[in-house]
Amino acid sequence: QVQLVESGGGLVQAGGSLRLSCAASGTFFSINVMGWYRQAPGKRRELVAHITSGGRTNYVDSVKGRFTISRDNAKNTVYLQMNSLKPEDTAVYYCNADISQSPYVRRDYWGQGTQVTVSS
Repeated sequence: QVQLVESGGGLVQAGGSLRLSCAASGTFFSINVMGWYRQAPGKRRELVAHITSGGRTNYVDSVKGRFTISRDNAKNTVYLQMNSLKPEDTAVYYCNADISQSPYVRRDYWGQGTQVTVSS
């Protein structure tokens, strides 16, 4: 059973910083792309950033220069460092991982979500 467990959300003032973590546990062959999505009230879930197993990254335009995604492959963990936070960053943040349970079987997994609230 594969699980993604997130931590690090909370309440912060505008301009502040938070660091999210997401650790994958269970039995699997490999972890491919890992990423962070967010969903604000009344809005669709959107991709914030993702990172490949080789370290290539991609960001939504609204967070470029403020957020940094990274991963520790030895710990099966992905991080999202969020700086210069804005009220519009307020959302539930979800971890996502594309995991191979064998060389031929892969699927997406989601974390339970962590609330990030930025006050003005």
